[in-house]
Amino acid sequence: MKKKRKRVKKRRKIARLWASDEGPRDLLEPKPEYRIYFRVRKTSVTLRLDADVLAWFKKDGKGYQTRINRTLRKAMMDG
Repeated sequence: MKKKRKRVKKRRKIARLWASDEGPRDLLEPKPEYRIYFRVRKTSVTLRLDADVLAWFKKDGKGYQTRINRTLRKAMMDG
């Protein structure tokens, strides 16, 4: 019961924050104060990479998929 109340409160707070904004909303880069509520929807894909590229991302260990995602997002935002 408490979890449901928390979710409802959080949704209301998010709605108030969004309603207070004027102008277009950039869904790729939410404002810093929204970041604690913002959650990007993930999609599972199959991606074929060159072995050396994958090895380079994996060399630092766990989290290589996140690093690949960040690199792709940076390229998307710069391009």
